[in-house]
Amino acid sequence: MAGEERSKAASTGSSGIVRPPRNRIDQPKDPRRKLLPEYDPEAFGRFSERIARFLGTGRFIVWMTLIIILWVLWNIFAPRDLRFDGYPFIFLTLMLSLQASYAAPLILLAQNRQDDRDRVTHEQDRKQNERSIADTEYLTREIAALRMGLGEVATRDWIRSELQDMVRDMDDRQVLARPESDEGDR
Repeated sequence: MAGEERSKAASTGSSGIVRPPRNRIDQPKDPRRKLLPEYDPEAFGRFSERIARFLGTGRFIVWMTLIIILWVLWNIFAPRDLRFDGYPFIFLTLMLSLQASYAAPLILLAQNRQDDRDRVTHEQDRKQNERSIADTEYLTREIAALRMGLGEVATRDWIRSELQDMVRDMDDRQVLARPESDEGDR
């Protein structure tokens, strides 16, 4: 009982006004009722892209042209009782305006989704280019280090030329040393 009295006292201020209980931050909020219907934005985006793709084809233009021609011909040549849209073709104008009012936002939505995909692709390409540049710079430094190291390493041609120089030096020594040894034999 004492706990209930304390909670009542806490919910009434010094003025005696009853305040609603405070939301607890250690518990999730109750889900709110939403006025708008829920939908999957990704599925709606794919649907809008399909429509935009169809609206941009020659097939759509041909079908739209045929429907308008049939509409006009029917409302001109059909018996008066079966005509549903008279000469100024106001209902046809309304239908075309309605189609355009839905087509434009769907096309813009499809373009925005394509822009988002292009932006992601561009970002991935940029990162890949940065990695390629870093790899190229690393390989360039490695090749430069190898060239510098090879400058200190004896190559086959250098060893061959050194050996040939040594053989020439030894031949020269033998030629010079032979006349002296020939004189001692006599």
